[in-house]
Amino acid sequence: MKKLTMLLAIAVLSMSNIMAQDISDALRFSQDEIQGSARFRALSGAFGALGGDMSAVSINPAGSAVFSRSHASISLSSLNTDNDISYFNGLSSSSDSKVDLHQGGAAFVFANNNENSSWKKLVLSIAYDKTANYDDQWFATGTNTNSIDNYFLAYAQGQRLDEISAFPGESISEAYAEIGRFYGFGNQQAFLGYESFILEPTNNTDENTTYTSNIAPGTFNQEYDYIARGYNGKFTFNAAAQYNDKLYLGLNLNGHFINYERFTRFTESNSNAGSLVTDVAFENNLLTTGNGFSFQLGAILKLTKEFRAGFTYNSPTWFTIFEETSQNIATSATDDEGSFNTFVNPEVINIFPEYRLQSPGKITGSLAYVFSDRGLLSFDYSRRNYKNTKFRPTSDAFFASQNAIMDDLFKIANTYRFGGEYKYKQFSFRGGYRFEESPYKDDSFYGDLTGYSLGLGYDFGNTRLDLTYDQAERTVNNELFSVGLTDAATLDTKNSNITLTLGFNL
Repeated sequence: MKKLTMLLAIAVLSMSNIMAQDISDALRFSQDEIQGSARFRALSGAFGALGGDMSAVSINPAGSAVFSRSHASISLSSLNTDNDISYFNGLSSSSDSKVDLHQGGAAFVFANNNENSSWKKLVLSIAYDKTANYDDQWFATGTNTNSIDNYFLAYAQGQRLDEISAFPGESISEAYAEIGRFYGFGNQQAFLGYESFILEPTNNTDENTTYTSNIAPGTFNQEYDYIARGYNGKFTFNAAAQYNDKLYLGLNLNGHFINYERFTRFTESNSNAGSLVTDVAFENNLLTTGNGFSFQLGAILKLTKEFRAGFTYNSPTWFTIFEETSQNIATSATDDEGSFNTFVNPEVINIFPEYRLQSPGKITGSLAYVFSDRGLLSFDYSRRNYKNTKFRPTSDAFFASQNAIMDDLFKIANTYRFGGEYKYKQFSFRGGYRFEESPYKDDSFYGDLTGYSLGLGYDFGNTRLDLTYDQAERTVNNELFSVGLTDAATLDTKNSNITLTLGFNL
């Protein structure tokens, strides 16, 4: 990925109205998917009533109490992301792959030697799981009748000219940093539009608050590059216990962390009659880091020797997030005096105030039927209300507006996971299916996810080797910009994984 360049200045933005965060950030960090061990993935994550797997502990904390002996596992995966992109009359495709060590953990079983006690054992565990992979890259191209000038006009209209332009003798870097510090992110966008000659003030006075565009209406050839890197992971500290022979109880304390970096480059060209500006190239960099906390409570009950039920409560995750941005714009223009190029590169990193995000909690109900040592069938149902996603503090006007948007657009989303396993001698044959509803009321904007999985395992005794292939698909309309130029590129995304896990008894 193109890294954030070394910049000459840093602007610390401290006013509430400069926030660059929006609901796409909230959704990105609110969704989690335990990538997990190969056996876990082979059953499409339907492990809530089973346990006995380190990744199952991340779904239901009572699952570690199912272990009869101390156990550890480590997982390696090969992830491939394929995108088919459509943008107006343009079609393109992309592919990105990586190899990753994404899961590891150990459970330590302490048996109770007091035969008169109903508490049979205590299990303490520690685990790491990657919960989201942000590595992706794609390219969209097409012909549009909506120009990038609408993005800059949306931020400029109503702003005084002296609040979106440089003072005499002031450098681009100084002006951009000071405008961000005193007036915010929106004024910085208007500043880039004005200094690159896209915007034209109605009157060239400090008091002017209305603007027109130097890009004439017509058709526009547009291209959009998107490159992202990063991941979301969690460390889990688990305690679980077995009561008699039928009940397992557990608690997880989770520490979360975020590392996300994104680069986008938008280009536009036109030959429309009356256009002063004919070419635009607009680049944006974003770096997001964060940490968070959540907890889980879980139980597994053996209703009969074969039939099990599980229940898990996932608390919200309380994140503290930090963001940095940088941007530049280049234009080509032609006037009565000839052609000229403009490059507005503030060389400034905008450091935004830390903000808090509360992702929605989740409840999961599970059922499993175990056919002695021959195999099993399992089912998990999860329910998560994305309307409970919140930026905090909610008293902040900007955050309140974003929360209202999420309450209007988001909904309760259900997830269904099915899994099965058949054992023959030392071999295990596995398969699974999952369906996740869109968090949006309008699922044509952000589609449902469907996936399947197939796996094979071999038990060496104290050591087990598992291999799984799984695939999931979803269609998403990705808006290029949050205001003005809000046209979307449609991405049909297919994620494929090959996972290898080594598990062993300690």
